Amino acid sequence: MKHRRLAAATGALFYGLLACQPHAGAAEKPEELTVAKVPPYNPHRVYVADVSFASMTDARVHVFDGDSKRFVGEIDGGFAPGFAISPDHKTSYVATTYFARGGHGARTDVVEIIDNTTLDVTGEIVIPAKHAQAVPTPYNTTLSDDGSRLFVSNITPSTSVTVIDTATKKVVGEIDTDGCVLAYPTGNDRFTALCESGKALTVKLDATGKEASRKLSEAFIDVEKDPAFVNAVRDANRYVFTTFNGRVRTADFSGDTPTFGTPWSLLSDQERKAGWRPGGLQQTAFHAAGHRLYVAMHKGVDGSHKEPGTEIWIYDTESKKRVARWELAKQKIDPLLAIQVSTDDKPLFYGLTPTSDLVVLDAATGKRQHVEKQLGSTSTLLLNP
Repeated sequence: MKHRRLAAATGALFYGLLACQPHAGAAEKPEELTVAKVPPYNPHRVYVADVSFASMTDARVHVFDGDSKRFVGEIDGGFAPGFAISPDHKTSYVATTYFARGGHGARTDVVEIIDNTTLDVTGEIVIPAKHAQAVPTPYNTTLSDDGSRLFVSNITPSTSVTVIDTATKKVVGEIDTDGCVLAYPTGNDRFTALCESGKALTVKLDATGKEASRKLSEAFIDVEKDPAFVNAVRDANRYVFTTFNGRVRTADFSGDTPTFGTPWSLLSDQERKAGWRPGGLQQTAFHAAGHRLYVAMHKGVDGSHKEPGTEIWIYDTESKKRVARWELAKQKIDPLLAIQVSTDDKPLFYGLTPTSDLVVLDAATGKRQHVEKQLGSTSTLLLNP
């Protein structure tokens, strides 16, 4: 396992030994370098995708423990990786690209299989050289609910999804998604891609992972007047989409025909006039047991949807009412570009600042727990199994 901090420490030790050579005849016990084992899984472990735009071929995923407030290790990511974690938390999958000469040369796309107990690469699956090279999203590489199928989104610029059997570690097919992108899984036998028309294409698979049927929905997003962020959050079989102008709409793709919830607003008329709206690269997080939707909000205008949130607003998705509002500056916390929340009964809230500081808050109260300075160089996404 490559580990930049270990490499730096090894280099410092080497030069220190050169500068402090013992006198002739002195007995010195050789230094022994070891690699610490990854602590046992806990629900407060968070995975931070770090894609540096200064070095696109050298991405990584940082692993951080919210309980011990310590950096655990990192996973190499290659070029613009997709990342998914198995339902049992034991394995991670990195869909990525390598070039024979670093940034150029013969291209090889692979899915690397990571043992989460060691962060070692235990195998790889060569996939078609079409893997979508884009800003990370939770939905460019995803798993079926039982973990038996891995879906890797492709853009060449035509769009498709590579389907992988995780038991046999083989590609079982490639499905043309007809201009629609990403893969939102539902159950064990289907995924949905979003279309530029605001419609959704759901593909059902047979037992071998091949396409059995497909269904194109009606338009449920107004892409002209109020586009939606692609980084939806999941509530059982429903995906919760948030729009640029601060509206929420759910989509359930589990049946033969998709069903869509009635849209509702995050904002009062006064707040809308004041310019409040969602923003960031990963602007929402969801705690299913508590029915809590966390939204990074900022004051902006049309086109400011990538701006980080200066506040976190929390909603009860059953009553569709705001129940809390955290002003980050009051705790000397910079605006947040990406947010996530753990899934347990004592959840932690995580946020990433534009300078890659990882912020840890109590998800119930918003109280600051820890800030890990510059965890990476251009961290863009938070994942928590």
